[in-house]
Amino acid sequence: MSELELDPALVEDPYPFQRHMGFKLVAWKEGYSRFELPWDDYLGNRYGILHGGIHGVLCDTVMGFAGCYTGDPERKQLAMTLSLNVNFIGQLQGKVIIAEGFRIGGGRKTFFAEAKVRDDLGNLLATGSGAFRMRS
Repeated sequence: MSELELDPALVEDPYPFQRHMGFKLVAWKEGYSRFELPWDDYLGNRYGILHGGIHGVLCDTVMGFAGCYTGDPERKQLAMTLSLNVNFIGQLQGKVIIAEGFRIGGGRKTFFAEAKVRDDLGNLLATGSGAFRMRS
C-alpha cells in the first residue's frame, strides 16, 4: 500500500453533509488527512468560481480528521472546532479540489492544525489554520 492509499478498514461511512457535498476521504494517518472533491457547478458562487465556503468546509474537515486519527475503526475520536481561519489565495483551474490537513501541535485535549487546498493541477487555492478540542 502506498503512502497515500487509504486502508479500507479505516474508511468511515460519509456523514450526511459530506455525502451531500460529495467530498471523499482518500488518505488518513497519524497527523494527516486528505479529502478530494470533484468540481461541479453547484460548488460555485455568483461569479461562477469556487465558493469560499467550500474552502472553509474542506479546511475544517481535513484539519479535524488530521487530529483525530486512531488507527482503530472501533475507537472513533471526534473533535469540535474552536477556531478556524481561512486564507483565500488563488482560483481553481483544475477539475478536482484537493484538501490536506496536518496536525501541528497540541496536547491531550486540544490540538492545532493547518490545511492546504489545491487543485489537481497543483494550484494553491487556500490555506487554513485552526484549534480543535477533543470530544470524550
